[in-house]
Amino acid sequence: MIWEVKTVVPLDDYKLMLTFENNEKRCYDVKPLLETGVFKSLKEPKTFKSARVCFDTVAWNNDVDIAPETLYYDSVKV
Repeated sequence: MIWEVKTVVPLDDYKLMLTFENNEKRCYDVKPLLETGVFKSLKEPKTFKSARVCFDTVAWNNDVDIAPETLYYDSVKV
């Protein structure tokens, strides 16, 4: 599947630089999620910067994750 995340690098301004299984690099903006539900905890910069790849998607230490297909289809190719 092309939307399996291989690497993630948290950037400034609540963006994620992602590399997918097909080696495509894309940038995902998390800001629109920061006012909703469990994503509010990602406003804390230290928490946001703890993003990591977990089971083919991006997850944080506080059990928050985003579906890999969302990351792919809602991101911008770089």
